[in-house]
Amino acid sequence: MSSNLEALETWAAVLLARLEPGERSKLARSIGQKLRRNQQKRVVAQENPDGSKYAPRKKRDLRGKQGRVRRKLAMFQKLRTAKYLKIRGEANSVSVGFTGRIARISRVHQYGLKDRAERGAPEVRYEQRELLGFTDDDIELIRDHLLSHLI
Repeated sequence: MSSNLEALETWAAVLLARLEPGERSKLARSIGQKLRRNQQKRVVAQENPDGSKYAPRKKRDLRGKQGRVRRKLAMFQKLRTAKYLKIRGEANSVSVGFTGRIARISRVHQYGLKDRAERGAPEVRYEQRELLGFTDDDIELIRDHLLSHLI
């Protein structure tokens, strides 16, 4: 996967050098929006970039918990919204990612790190769930969008 991305980068660098900085940043923003849309679809489908499903949540005992029972939400339902999944498109780069507190939470899941579910709780190792990543379709999307913009 990384070799495909590096090949795309060397191929695109020559073409992008001919564009003005303003036009490059406009192109970067539009590519970023399309990439974010693809990442959002993958999060809704609960899939890693390689097509495998996310590791399921651990079962919780909610019998002792007081208050109303809330409906079961899909994992990362709010993280996929544009409020949290940000795009940064500049003349020389484009990035799609999380910022602030949400970035820390997503990093724990992305790499399968240890964290506390809430203050005072014991540390737990989370399963790896790749929220962000490139698929072969994403690389094709970048290439096709770049070609259609230049033609």
